Amino acid sequence: MDNESFRAHGHAFIDWLADYFEHIESYPVKSGVAPGEILSQLPLSAPEQAESMENIFTDFRQLIMPGITHWQHPGWFAYFPANNSPESVLAELLTAGLGAQCMIWQTSPAAAELEERMMEWLRQMLGLPEQMEGVIQDTASTATLCALLSAREKATDFKANARGGLLPLTVYASTETHSSIEKGVKIAGYGRDKLRLVETDHRFAMSPQALEEAIDADLAAGLRPACVIATLGTTSSMAMDPVDLIGDICQRHGIWLHVDAAFAGTAAVAAEHRWFMKGVEKADSFVFNPHKWMLINFYCSAYFVRDAATLVKTFSVQPEYLKTAADNQVKNYRDWGIQLGRRFRALKLWFVLRSYGVEGIRRMVNHHIGLARQFADWVEADRDFQLMAPRQLSLVCFRYKPEGIAGEKVNALNRRLLDKVNASSEVFLTHTSLKGNYSLRLSVGQRTTRLEHVQKAWQLIGRAAKEINPR
Repeated sequence: MDNESFRAHGHAFIDWLADYFEHIESYPVKSGVAPGEILSQLPLSAPEQAESMENIFTDFRQLIMPGITHWQHPGWFAYFPANNSPESVLAELLTAGLGAQCMIWQTSPAAAELEERMMEWLRQMLGLPEQMEGVIQDTASTATLCALLSAREKATDFKANARGGLLPLTVYASTETHSSIEKGVKIAGYGRDKLRLVETDHRFAMSPQALEEAIDADLAAGLRPACVIATLGTTSSMAMDPVDLIGDICQRHGIWLHVDAAFAGTAAVAAEHRWFMKGVEKADSFVFNPHKWMLINFYCSAYFVRDAATLVKTFSVQPEYLKTAADNQVKNYRDWGIQLGRRFRALKLWFVLRSYGVEGIRRMVNHHIGLARQFADWVEADRDFQLMAPRQLSLVCFRYKPEGIAGEKVNALNRRLLDKVNASSEVFLTHTSLKGNYSLRLSVGQRTTRLEHVQKAWQLIGRAAKEINPR
């Protein structure tokens, strides 16, 4: 493609995206294609001859778009938000065009130094301790793996890296923890049987007493507790583990404390919602995802550590071909995580934070939390519905519980309710299980979601409830 063709198609693509942003509500929020439907329309082999961009883009619109589930739709209430913004998309375009490989300072000085400054901006915005330093990882799963590996090395005085094999180390997380914790424990070599899932209280938060008992039992058995993972905003119910109390336990026993605030962390930008961060100063590492609730398109995960030297020592490898004269004066982020190759992810942070300002992010967070609060009020006011967990920030867990129906019949009724609501294609909700109870989740966090969209969701839920259980 020559430069003039690139210019023409680039303008056309931006026009298409602008139309997409403007009319996204006209799309069905959840794709309705059947399994294998897209695959069956794709050629079995790559084309031998070049094809025109016009034909490729036509196929994108006609073949690919029907199979897209629209995470940016204002009726998106499923899983968690993964919001973006026009500013972030434009920065991503520049990043792709520059094609920089940002593994060390020398390969892109601006990328390294902008990342360093953006991590400091984020640290200040969330009120994290001054001694914490940050690095951009791809996802919270990767950041948590970095924490598990660092904890492993600290517990073994870096012998695991040097010689392989492990002391019998143990890891602790609540029964509500994210599935990536189990995966990380396996990858890091602890062994699945060394992961202790600690019981939760009535708010689905980790019990400090149960944690202490699990640690004491392992110590008595000759095991070495290495890492505790506390969650601020569990995936199922947005439960907040008591980091302050957990931190005290970790400090007494010399255990690495990692705090996972992947979704909820953005809310700390608003001081009035920062209560859940109490005790974070006791953490060894902390992660949250700007690509969830801070208008940064996927992916961009902010990982902070109290002792950067431990992180670097865990991951650093120094081949001769990567050594430079600047190494002692700069941060080479290839030593701050698993990846050697790194994208210029700080650019989109810079664009968004400057375009919206901290106040703009704060205003969005407060708006979304207010919408979730309103929805929770509607649930509580309706005798046929009930909240299944305390509303935390912008997530509401609830179920349909009409009088005279109990047990597994309630779970079955709510499965039918969810299917019927999602079949509308106007909103998309997902479910979870809370102590064996099938629960619906309404997660608010998309940039374009307004009160009218939450009202529509509640109306669709009420209408579906009457249709599946007429009285």
